[in-house]
Amino acid sequence: MGIRVIKTATAGLAAIYTAHYFGLEPFLSAGLLAILGVEVTRMKGLKAAFARFMASVVGLFFASLIFTLFGFELWSVSIFILIAFPILARLQLQGGIVTSSVIVFHLFSAGEVTQALIVNEILLLVTGLGWASIFNLLYMPREEGRLHQQRRETERLFGEIFTHLAQTLRDPAHMWNGEQLLAAEASIQAGLRRAQIYRENTLWRYESYWRTYFEMRSSQLESIQQMLGLVALVYEKMPQGILLAEVFGHLAEEVKSDVYIGRVERELERLEERFREMPLPLTRDEFELRASLYQLCHELERYLSIAKRWKKRDETA
Repeated sequence: MGIRVIKTATAGLAAIYTAHYFGLEPFLSAGLLAILGVEVTRMKGLKAAFARFMASVVGLFFASLIFTLFGFELWSVSIFILIAFPILARLQLQGGIVTSSVIVFHLFSAGEVTQALIVNEILLLVTGLGWASIFNLLYMPREEGRLHQQRRETERLFGEIFTHLAQTLRDPAHMWNGEQLLAAEASIQAGLRRAQIYRENTLWRYESYWRTYFEMRSSQLESIQQMLGLVALVYEKMPQGILLAEVFGHLAEEVKSDVYIGRVERELERLEERFREMPLPLTRDEFELRASLYQLCHELERYLSIAKRWKKRDETA
């Protein structure tokens, strides 16, 4: 049984008992309001409770005015809907339309507008939404474990991608279907969604690490996609490609580090120096292949610059 179902049942029961204890009528409506108020994150719960309460107060105002002027007729409810709902939407309180309707229908069923009845409806709102907010604040599933798992999955997929890139540079005939690329994108998007839930559940002392991390991986994935296009142009085995494959092999290991080590960056700098010292291409085909490898080095530099900008630096390096 999901934790949200347990929270909803407990909040609804607490609201019903509270409303019954204080003599609010109909006390079961407090449970309904509590059920409507239970949300998946703390921030969303507080915002929803505020929107529902304000929407209900606005709805009560217009309903009292309309029922007093036109009487408690069925068509009066339609007038209320035509007037109140657009106003609630304009006030960005559309999330509280259902709650507001529940309160207004109570008023319509009573067949009168009195101060005692208005107070009763306000207290029902406070009881139902109050208990929902309490349970929203008390407990939300912790996302840190899932975020760590999503991070490990993303890094594993990045490592496999770099391994396949290295194998392709060593052997252009190497076959790879690229499934890790799609899986990495899905993993990053899932991480961003979990990071948003983590943010909405952390009302105090929020740290933006997880959002920053998955945004970094998203930017790096775009760079990897460019690398794949360049590697596809290397259709022959080249000495420069074999040397670059070693760099990608080391990158497959370094990608799991939480800090920017800089080892691959230094290796790439030395490799580019060696490239410049090599004899010039003798044929057009060799020129095009080496040009693709040179562009691949630059794209790898861009990938590393993203990590260098976002990751913590390794002070011992």
